[in-house]
Amino acid sequence: MKTHEINGIRPFSALIDACWREPYSLQRLLKDAIAGVTVGIIAIPLAMALAIASGVPPQYGLYTSAIAGIVIAISGGSRYSVSGPTAAFVVILYPVSQQFGLSGLLIATLLSGIFLVMMGLARFGRLIEYIPLSVTLGFTSGIAITIATLQINDFFGLHIADMPAHYLGKIYALLQAMPTLNIGDTLIGALTLLTLIYWPKLGLRVPGHLPALLVGTAVMALLNAFDHPVATIGSRFGYLLADGSQGHGIPPILPQWVLPWQLPAIDGKRMVLNWQTLTALLPAAFSMAMLGAIESLLCAVVLDGMTGKKHNANSELIGQGAGNIIAPFFGGITATAAIARSAANVRAGATSPVSAIIHALLVLLALLVLAPWLSYLPLAAMASLLLLVAWNMSEAHKVVYLLRRAPKDDVVVMLLCMSLTVLFDMVIAITVGIVLASLLFMRRIARMTRLTELSRDNGRLVLRVNGPLFFAAAERIFSDLLTDSEPYQDIVLQWDAVPVLDAGGLNALQRFIDALPQGKRLIVSDIPFQPLKTLARARVQPIAGRLLFYSTLPEALAALDAQ
Repeated sequence: MKTHEINGIRPFSALIDACWREPYSLQRLLKDAIAGVTVGIIAIPLAMALAIASGVPPQYGLYTSAIAGIVIAISGGSRYSVSGPTAAFVVILYPVSQQFGLSGLLIATLLSGIFLVMMGLARFGRLIEYIPLSVTLGFTSGIAITIATLQINDFFGLHIADMPAHYLGKIYALLQAMPTLNIGDTLIGALTLLTLIYWPKLGLRVPGHLPALLVGTAVMALLNAFDHPVATIGSRFGYLLADGSQGHGIPPILPQWVLPWQLPAIDGKRMVLNWQTLTALLPAAFSMAMLGAIESLLCAVVLDGMTGKKHNANSELIGQGAGNIIAPFFGGITATAAIARSAANVRAGATSPVSAIIHALLVLLALLVLAPWLSYLPLAAMASLLLLVAWNMSEAHKVVYLLRRAPKDDVVVMLLCMSLTVLFDMVIAITVGIVLASLLFMRRIARMTRLTELSRDNGRLVLRVNGPLFFAAAERIFSDLLTDSEPYQDIVLQWDAVPVLDAGGLNALQRFIDALPQGKRLIVSDIPFQPLKTLARARVQPIAGRLLFYSTLPEALAALDAQ
């Protein structure tokens, strides 16, 4: 057991392994600094855009990247992960912010952090291995569709008084509002998006987010010169400081300590924190925790493949939980590991969690120094950022490949998860998807269990059972056997290819034995360890003249010949 391991869980495992167990030199610090600055440049506009998409002012996205980014980097189990607000959460956070306001969203984030810590302590870190690709691809694609739909309003500068809650209602409202399209917003959005798409083809090391936003801002300045104003962060959002002064855009102050339940709710009044409020927020909090666990562990697995290092799954869950518990007390919304930012972190040369800490410090510096400038960013340009995020998140090439190449069962599961995510919510989609995928998987395995005839003569039927005798297969196998064995007195079953016998299989076996006509015998040989253990636990004993057990098939046949 490693020195900092407690009950199989290694607190701060990534930081200790990368900076303590391995020599940490000035050269490594320089690499981490370059990577941290690179990711910070990407994270600043994305954090603001994701906060806006989640229904809260942009500074709360920056608070999330800064506070949660530092806490998770220190306490997590993946040395290259960069955490902050992510696009996947938008479909959960937006309805919560609209119904409960910022206060309710921060409380739900706090509850989700508690759920994540409990998952880590319960050692659920390997849960990602039990979620099929068709399910993860289905709900991530569904989330991408929803996020892209939410950006249409700002991208085209539409005027929608009240956006419906249901997805189909949103589509109808957007179509109705198309005549209100603002040519200035549309031009900014289109040019920003084109810059984002074609910038990587230039082969430059500068992330495309910065030049894309500069292009969008330059077009906005040109439009303003011709007296054609467009929506910006400063025109939509404002703030009130403690001294009573008001401002537009983002407040140039560091995150302040605050009790989440003392912030205004959706009606402007202070939220009443009681059991009823917590009960109403628990489903959303659990959804956040589940999605945070899935996304952070998926991210860690991707980074392991890129670097050859190994993450500690349970420590990562605890670190994610700690970040989501602490961040709400500084105005941070839900955070998790961001796959795109973490991959950029690796490609920029990161060697340890120090790079993620530097990225968070850069976000804090931006709050103090760049806040007035960030307020001039056009909302159409922010929408373009999220449209590209949604496209990358959809993994369209994988969806197309699965539609063309995968078994029909997997295609059905993926399309169902995608539809349920868009039309309802992610928890329903994952629940239904996992249940359906499990049932279809069991059907596949059940069909693999079959009887192979070895011989039939002298009143004796010898068969080999191939495959597991579990509840989904055993009933069919023994039912067919009862019919096929009718002319024979002795039925010999070789079980060397039976890896599993469960309670359902045991029950089907006992019912088969009870149904055998008088004078018929069942002989079982070559029983593997697990089925043998199940039979012993159930106290299944040989029955004279009815049920016999032998170690091998030749031994069983020799005993029958000797009688």
